[in-house]
Amino acid sequence: MLRSWRQKALLVLTAAAAVVPLTVVAAQAAVACRVAYAVQSQWPGGFTAGVTLTNTGDPLSSWRVTWSYTAGQTVSQAWNATVTQSGSTVTAASLSYNGALATGASAEFGFNASWNGGNPAPTNFAVNGVTCGGGTPSPTPTPTRTPTPTPTPTPTPQPTGWPTPTGQVSVNGTISVSGTLDGGMRRYCCIGDGGQEESQDPVFQLANGATLQNVIIGAPAGDGVHCSGSCTLRNVWWEDVGEDAATFRGSGDPAFLVDGGGARYAGDKVFQHNGAGTLTVQNFQATNFGTFYRSCGNCSTQHQRDVVIRNVTLTRPGGTVAGVNVNYGDTARFSGVTIVNDSGRSMVICRKYNGNSSGNEPTQVGTGADSTNCFYSASDLTYR
Repeated sequence: MLRSWRQKALLVLTAAAAVVPLTVVAAQAAVACRVAYAVQSQWPGGFTAGVTLTNTGDPLSSWRVTWSYTAGQTVSQAWNATVTQSGSTVTAASLSYNGALATGASAEFGFNASWNGGNPAPTNFAVNGVTCGGGTPSPTPTPTRTPTPTPTPTPTPQPTGWPTPTGQVSVNGTISVSGTLDGGMRRYCCIGDGGQEESQDPVFQLANGATLQNVIIGAPAGDGVHCSGSCTLRNVWWEDVGEDAATFRGSGDPAFLVDGGGARYAGDKVFQHNGAGTLTVQNFQATNFGTFYRSCGNCSTQHQRDVVIRNVTLTRPGGTVAGVNVNYGDTARFSGVTIVNDSGRSMVICRKYNGNSSGNEPTQVGTGADSTNCFYSASDLTYR
């Protein structure tokens, strides 16, 4: 049909060419799409949703999905897309790695959001301004209440958008992951004794290049997650960290990504960086921890280590955002860091050490921003 239309148009334009100047306009790609929206878990005041976009039209180089909520739902955290909200209208834009969609290809993204009184699924999806067809919203599950442990007698604001597990997986030993393990928001539990011994086994051992996603790790959580090299942790939640949530290892220049998720009750550290390379933590939330990120101060093999911390919400109690070793050239870069319940500005953003490889306790040599190891300014921090 498109070819015959163009042929007819060309005949008409050719006939008029002697008297009317002709401007040729390039044809636009035909956008057609299908969107599936699913509430994956829901709890009083919050929920986790997943969206699958299928391109049924011409190939796309990028995409922008829009929809509107009808009951005041508000998105608070997202992964695999940049999600913004203006009033009831939500826009999810593709990222650098998932914008190109061939005909028939799909992209998935997810988010956490709040609700109050009702959580009807949206139906008016559009991609790049064109209304989609074929989307079938999933039914909204009945809200359930999950008891939340209280770590201290003083009430502390808890992270918003904490998910409720969709099921339970019993863990009897470390789970090895190569490729991708998608837990479907099930709780994996339990291993270890919940103490601070670093000799505990991890719940998950990720091979170089592996991805762990949509997982809730219950308590006791042993030594959390170990990455043997480059790895991705996407939408992983630690209900009670215990020792460390995740430890990153490997030589050379591995790249580690933590995107989405959250952690609470880390008696020591949330993220431990023992190997080389760069760790990026984004769209994450944590509460009740000692140190959010630590470059190992006394590992037997030392490296320069780099960390990027952006778009995270950290709720006190919490002592330090990042600890780095200046004598090994470590760097820490911060942006979009929101700190909750810290009116006295007690949480240290960047703590500096001289590390060693002898196993001794490292020596603290300073705190605060500089132009060498700790990169941030006042505009990168929000207190509420």
